Amino acid sequence: MATILLTGGTGRLGSELQSHLSLIAPGRSDLDIGNLAQVREAIGTHKPDLIVHTAAYTDVAGAEADRATCWHVNVEGTRNIVKGALEFNVPMVHISTDYVFYGDTGNYLETDPPGPVRNYYALTKLVAEESVRVLPKHLIIRTSFRPKEWPYDMAFDDVYTSQDYVDVIAPEIELALQNFEAIPYNTLHIATERKSVFELAKRRKPDVERGSKAAVGVNLPDDCSLNTQRWQALKADLLKADLLKADLKERV
Repeated sequence: MATILLTGGTGRLGSELQSHLSLIAPGRSDLDIGNLAQVREAIGTHKPDLIVHTAAYTDVAGAEADRATCWHVNVEGTRNIVKGALEFNVPMVHISTDYVFYGDTGNYLETDPPGPVRNYYALTKLVAEESVRVLPKHLIIRTSFRPKEWPYDMAFDDVYTSQDYVDVIAPEIELALQNFEAIPYNTLHIATERKSVFELAKRRKPDVERGSKAAVGVNLPDDCSLNTQRWQALKADLLKADLLKADLKERV
C-alpha cells in the first residue's frame, strides 16, 4: 500500500477521503503549507510515495475582501508543496476547480484553455495549477463539491455546474488516487452531470428557494460544467481491471 501524505486533512474533501483511505494527514500545527520548513520536514519525516494536496482557501466571496490570505494559501502554499515534492522527488495530486474556466459555454474539456478568470479565487487556483505543472510527475484533478447537506435556504437557478456533494465526489477521487500510477494524463476532470445549482440543492434540501447570482456581489460563471468523458472511460477500464484482479484472486 502506497504511503500518501494529505494536506488539508480537516477540510471538507480531506476529511471525507480519510473515511475511505488510510492517509497521513498532519494537523496544521505540524504541516502549515505556508511554512516551507514545515513542508520539508513533513515530507522528509513521512517519506510519502504520493502527496495529495487538498488544502485551499475556498471562500470565493471572502477572497475578494482578503486577497492576501487567499494568495498566501492557494499560491504560496501550493508553491511550497511543489518545492518539497521536487526536493524529495515525490509525485503530487493537486485538487483544482472548475472556476479556472471563464464559465460561459460549459462542458469544458481538460484540453480547453482556461481563463479569463471571473474572480480572485479563480485566479489563485489557476496560478496554483501552473505551479504544479513544473513537477515531472503530477496529476491535476479539477472538480467541485458541496457539503453533504445543502447549507443555504437559497440556490442559484441561473448557474450551471457539474459539481456534486462531497460524499459523491470523494469516492471518485479515491479511485483515481488508488490507481495514480495507471493514469496516463496530467489533468483530469472528475465531476457528475451538468445541472443548475438549484437542481443540485433540491436533491438534499427539497424546500430550497430559487435565487439568482445577481443577488451576490461576486462575479460568478454562468456555466462552468466540466466534460468528464476522459474520466468516465478511464474509470470503466480501472473498474474492469479491479474485477479481473478479484476474479483471478478467487481462482488462486
